[in-house]
Parts: sequence; C-alpha cells; structure tokens
Amino acid sequence: MVEQAEINGIISSVIYRNDENGYAVVRLEQDNGEMTTAVGCLPYIAPGEMISAEGSWMTHAQHGRQFKIEQSNRLLPTSADGIYEYLAGSTVKGVGPATAALIVDRFGEKTLDILEMSPDKLAEIKGISSAKAKSICASFKKQAGVRRLTEFLCAYNIQPLVALRLYKAYGSEALEVVHENPYIISADHIGASFAEADNLALELGIEGDSINRISAAVLFELKHNSGNGHCFIPTDKLIIATAQLISVPTALVSEAVDTLFSNGQLVCDEVAGLNVCYLNELYDAETFVAERIKAMAKTSLKSKLNTASLISEIEELYSISYAPLQKKSIELAFNNQMLVITGGPGTGKTTILKGILKLYEKLELDTCLAAPTGRAAKRMSELCSMEASTIHRLLGAKMSEDGESVVFTKDEDDLLVCDALIVDECSMVDITLMSAILHALKPDCRLILVGDADQLPSVGPGNVFADIIRSEIVPAVRLTEIFRQKSDSRIIRNAHMINRGEHPDFEANTGDFFRLKRLKGGTSVDTIVELCSKRLPEKMNIPSSSIQVLSPTRKGETGTVNLNKRLQQELNPASEEKKEKPFGDVIFRTGDRVIQIKNNYDILWKTPSGINGAGIYNGDIGVIKSIDPITETVLVDYEDKLACYGFDMLNELEHAWALTVHKSQGSEYRAVILALSGDVQMLLTRGVLYTAVTRAKELLIMVGDDAIAHRMIDNNKQSRRYCALRLRLIADEA
Repeated sequence: MVEQAEINGIISSVIYRNDENGYAVVRLEQDNGEMTTAVGCLPYIAPGEMISAEGSWMTHAQHGRQFKIEQSNRLLPTSADGIYEYLAGSTVKGVGPATAALIVDRFGEKTLDILEMSPDKLAEIKGISSAKAKSICASFKKQAGVRRLTEFLCAYNIQPLVALRLYKAYGSEALEVVHENPYIISADHIGASFAEADNLALELGIEGDSINRISAAVLFELKHNSGNGHCFIPTDKLIIATAQLISVPTALVSEAVDTLFSNGQLVCDEVAGLNVCYLNELYDAETFVAERIKAMAKTSLKSKLNTASLISEIEELYSISYAPLQKKSIELAFNNQMLVITGGPGTGKTTILKGILKLYEKLELDTCLAAPTGRAAKRMSELCSMEASTIHRLLGAKMSEDGESVVFTKDEDDLLVCDALIVDECSMVDITLMSAILHALKPDCRLILVGDADQLPSVGPGNVFADIIRSEIVPAVRLTEIFRQKSDSRIIRNAHMINRGEHPDFEANTGDFFRLKRLKGGTSVDTIVELCSKRLPEKMNIPSSSIQVLSPTRKGETGTVNLNKRLQQELNPASEEKKEKPFGDVIFRTGDRVIQIKNNYDILWKTPSGINGAGIYNGDIGVIKSIDPITETVLVDYEDKLACYGFDMLNELEHAWALTVHKSQGSEYRAVILALSGDVQMLLTRGVLYTAVTRAKELLIMVGDDAIAHRMIDNNKQSRRYCALRLRLIADEA
C-alpha cells in the first residue's frame, strides 16, 4: 500500500506545464528548505505560488524521486519577492520581468490587490497607459476566475480547457452557473462530454433518479442523434437509449419525456404511425420548411416574355446550343418560383446556371448566389463570373448572446434584398440551414437548388435535398448525360460508373485516374507521403498545396489522424525558425495546413487590404502564419483572410493535409489522393467512394487494395435517418 504524505512550500520553477489537461512538473521549495520535484494536476501553476499538497512519493525511472500530487491547496504569493516571481513568469498577459519590477516596486505586497481592484492606480506608473492598465487587470481577474474554476473542475477530472470556455461564456458567474446546472458543461460551446457532466452532477449531490438528471439525459440523446443526421427519434427508442445511458428504469424516462413535453422543452408527434420526439428547433424547422416549399411549389409565374426567344438569345450570346434537358431547365426556372437541378460531374449544371443567370438578368431580377462552404462559394463565383457567398455569411449568422446557439440576422424582419437565390452544393444543406434560408426570402423570391443528390447527405440533421427531390412536388431536373468536352475524363466516367454500381477498370492507369495497389496500410502511407512530397511536385508540377489526401475514416494507419502526422513530418518538419504550440496529442506549427471544424461566427478576420469581418466556418482551410506564445494566439491565413485564435480555441482546428471524405464535401481540388482504408466497415459505401472521386478536378490517385474499392461500389447501403420532410411535403397532396 502506498503511504500518503503531505508537503508544503513555494513553487520555485515550472519545468513543464500543459494547459490543456492541467498536468505540470514543478520544482518546489519545501518549508524545511529542501528542493523537491512534484507532478500532478496543477492548472496554470506559476513560480511564487504557495502550495499545500497531499499525495505520495514515487521514484521515476528517468527523473528519480518525485512527489505525486493528488490534492492541493494553492495560494497566491503574499511577499513582494514572491509576487515578483509570479508576475515575472509571464503569468499575466502584458506583464514580463521589466513590467513586473515596476509594478512590485510601486505597490509591494499590495500588488495583487491593485491588479484585481484598481487599474487606475496601475496607470499611475510611468510607461503603463490607461488602456494597458485595464488590459493587465482584466487579464489578472480572468486568470484568478479561471483558476478558481479550473481547480474546482480538476477535482472532478475535468480538463482545464473546459474552465476557459466556461469563463469565456459566463465570466465571473461561471462557477455559480455550474453549481446550478452541471450539465451546462456538455453544451456544444463548452465541450465536455455528457459523461463528465453527469459525473459532476452526481458528485454535487444530484440524485441518480432525479427528474433533472433524466431530463438532461433525454435532451442529450436527442441532441447527440441530431449530430448523426436525425431530426427526431421514435419515442420507444429514445426511452430505451436514455435508460441504458444513465442506468435508470424506462418508466422514469417515460415520465421525464412527458414532463419535458408538458413544459414545452421537446415536441411529441406522430410520423408514419410512430410516436416520435423532436427537439423544438428541429420540429419547427422541419414543419416550416415543408409548408414554405409546398407554397412555393404551387406558385407559377406569369410573363408576357417569350421563353424560346430568350433562350435563343442566350445560346447566341454564349455560342452554344443547349441540349433539350438544359433548355427545359431554363424554361422551368422562367416559369416556376422554385426549381431543383441535380446531376453528377460533367452533366452541364454550370452551363445551365449561366443560362438561368442571363435569363434573370434580362428579367431584371436581382440574383444572389450562395453555397454551404467558402470553397464551394469561391468555385461558384469563378464558374459563374459573379460573386457568391457562403450561406452563413449571406444570412448574417452569429452566435446568440448566451453562446449556445446560432442566430441569423436575416429573417422575416430583415429579408434578403434579392429577387432570386441560387444555392449550390445543396446535398450539404441540413434542415436548420434550409429553414434559415426560407425564413430570409421575400414571399415572391425565386429559389434554385443545385447539387448532386447521389453525394453524401449533410452532416447536420435531415436529408433535405434528396427528400425534396423524392417528394416530386417541386419541379426537378435530373441530369445524366456527360457532355462531349468532359467525356475524355476518366475521373468523370468512372464516377458515373461507380454511381451506377458498375466496376471501372482500376488497372488502366491512364489519363487523369490512377490506382497504386498497396496491400498493407503502412506501405500505403509511405506511398501517399512520397506522392505528396516528391512524385507529384517533381514529376507532374503539382505543388503539395494543390494536393488533397482523403480517407473514409479518421482511425487506423490510413486514417486522417495518422496521415496528418506523417504528412506534417514530411511537408512541414520542425525547425528553429518555426514556432510550435502543443495541444493535446497534436503539435500546431507555423506553416501547417489546418481546417476549421465548427462554425464560429465570432472569430475576427481582416484582409491585407484592410477589410474587416467576422466568422470562420466549418470546412474552411487555411495555413498557420504565426504562433505567439506571449499573447497566446495563433494567426491563420484563410486565402488572404487573417483570423486570430486564442490558445483556448485550438480545439476548433485540425490538420488538413488529410481530410475525411465527409469533410471534403463542397470542395474541389486539383489533385486528390484517396487512401483506400478498410478500418471502419460502416464507411465503406458507394456514396463515400463516389463523393471522394468527384472531389478531384485534374487528377485522382487511389492508393490501397482494389478489393476495398470494389466492396464500396457493391455496398449501396445508406444509413437510415429519422426525418419526415418528404412525408410532410406530400401530405394532403394525394
């Protein structure tokens, strides 16, 4: 049995500190004068702090005798010397050794009180402006608050990063908020798991069968499943899943569901004979989208203009002759308020869009273009020779005041100023985003939805684009013919074969489609790294920056996590000139290619020309330009938009040399290397392979085992999503 012990002393120096998990290695000067190495959870520890710790002595194989801290009580220093050591270690933003000396020389043992309460007195020191004084004091107060919050959460094995986000969201009231509702820490903007929140709640005295606990679990199940694409969950399945999650009887869960329904915290409905439960916002979105689309679908537009004559003028303008289906698409866009256009690569969607835009120009309609991602919007702009925006930017997306949800400034009270809206890559649009679009349109605004219904569905809830097409109440054109100028592309021909369930000849390594057969994961990774670093840049003049590696999965040897580590080592190795920031298991480095993995409407950015804005969105890809350990910030360049991240925001970034196929949706790359990974069977589907192949513009290289590709083609299984948009669209139509 390990003997428990207690030590007391002052932190002499910090050897190692990980602000993501709070782990630290320190040198401690004990009260008896003996110097000791101590390790444990000591979030934001700094020299000069006094500490009383309980734990046990241990002998490390490499570092010798150490004290392992299990619990600690920390106090800020009280002596002038101790306060100087504390501040001189850059503990407080804006204060280094020189500034620390000025402050401590002036205020001595009262320094920390001044920092917390009197920024005006701090400004009396020569060289410290009023603005800098306020900044220093705000940093100290924030750190004191975060530290108290961190110590509280660390006692329950919750990472310090959660405390930072809590403090950012709720300020000095954060600790009180957590005591009132421990489950707040599992909210999206805070980021702890439900299991962590539930453990905290139980530790704080909430009973295992408490209605508050069970209700929180029910809402968590609905929220969690919305992230898997579901708009609702059948009530019986929801009850069973919740009961298993928190180990309570199903009868108690059923009571909680009834209470949540009575309180208006969820919606119970009947869908296809099933009793189901919705989160309020998803029910409202689905029902509104259905009603608005039904109304738009019934609206036919009258005009005295001659459609055939207009189309002939457009053909003459572009020196083309439209195929019958293309001509029909333009006619439908002329005569209807809403139209859907779907088709695979090379089927002429862009040609049709150009015709529709010219038609609307002749009709003097003010038209807006939008797409779900920045890359898709940029490509739309280039192809249509007209500015396009992301949907979120068009709608003025921002975080709500409580930081828990997204709100759009464009809605019924501030409608979009356009007569027609064309949205591309609509397979990526989920039910909440479609609802926001429709809320922002004028009653008579035309809406054209364009996309490839055979690609993967949206990451968010619903299967909107496919459901609208399957309902058959909206005029829709499905393009299948590959036009002559595209027919020589093996990427396009093979993509269509894959989509039909046919097996291309992968051994025919010609044109723009190649396969490099590798039967082992490690060999595949080596080949992919060599392709990115040497073969394609040197043999085909394709720079590494124009190559995108894709994998079906994050896991395994050929998953994106491992691929990104290997590609970083080869494409952006460590050097003395490059600053780094460790974050969990990842090292971010100047020059790294990174991707934003969640919508953040509050990140500020500016362009070299001086334009300012806010909002970086899920799927945006950039390059780390600089890392500043003093200000604790990372600057990322998103194609001339420079965005600044605090170290506490790095959970929103991942390396992007390798992306999952899902993450690549809406983007097109000059060259794509696809790792044929067999590690996650559920992802080996035709839709995943088809989506991956259609991301490539000039070159596609599959690396791996042909058998995996053939298996994916044969597996057309699509995961079932609980959504009722199609049923609501066809209701009362018979």
